[in-house]
Amino acid sequence: MSGMRRPRRLAGTPSPDRTPDRGAPCRRIGHSIIRAGSSLEGLQGRLAGASWDMVELDVLADGGELVVAHDPADLAHPNPIRFVDALRALRDLLPDHVEIDVDVKGTGYEDAVVEVVGSLGLISRTLVSTMEPDSLRRLRAAAPGLRLGLSVPKARRNYLAHPMTRPAAYVMLAYLRRVLPGRCAEALRSGLADAIMAHWGVITPELVAAVTSLGGELYVWTVDDPQRLVTLDRLGVTGVITNERELFTRAGLAAPAAS
Repeated sequence: MSGMRRPRRLAGTPSPDRTPDRGAPCRRIGHSIIRAGSSLEGLQGRLAGASWDMVELDVLADGGELVVAHDPADLAHPNPIRFVDALRALRDLLPDHVEIDVDVKGTGYEDAVVEVVGSLGLISRTLVSTMEPDSLRRLRAAAPGLRLGLSVPKARRNYLAHPMTRPAAYVMLAYLRRVLPGRCAEALRSGLADAIMAHWGVITPELVAAVTSLGGELYVWTVDDPQRLVTLDRLGVTGVITNERELFTRAGLAAPAAS
């Protein structure tokens, strides 16, 4: 009808002519398997049978020490886990084909992260991600062979989680859905990053196309809803970061063959 506007397609809703034909589901990335306040003693049991393709590890600097932490509040735990110990444990317990995403949550200790990753022989097996472009430049200079991921949008809090900030967050997401395809494409073209780590709320077919057409990887955080996973998989994202080890099973997506 000529007088009616077409309904706006929400981000994450696949366009039928852009749904890829792929034989295997997107990659599964385990989130918060090692976290502040946990311990490494039970790590083998937490990893067993999960079929992860990649495991994420958050890192912050606490004085002169790198520790596993998502935000400054995590630094208050009385028994911090050293980053080097957590990374070594993942190296030793995970199958060789499982990669590691080191998510750098602050600035000023990029060289120290590279030193630890290199000392454990994990440069080729690791993706280092951050929200800070300057950190990516420093990481690239320190280790040209290291894969790097730019995390978007740049936000330290989940503004969708609180009723007071949610309306403004939706306005910002609408803006980001328009501009991020171009910004992420430029980050890949310039060599700033090899991958984009994006919040599920900014995923659009245009962003998927912008990243994948340049040979980049697109990882989505943090997805614990089975239907959202199905939608993202149909859009053709590279991988999904989740807290739920059974998410792919609940979504009806087959687990990868054991190797």
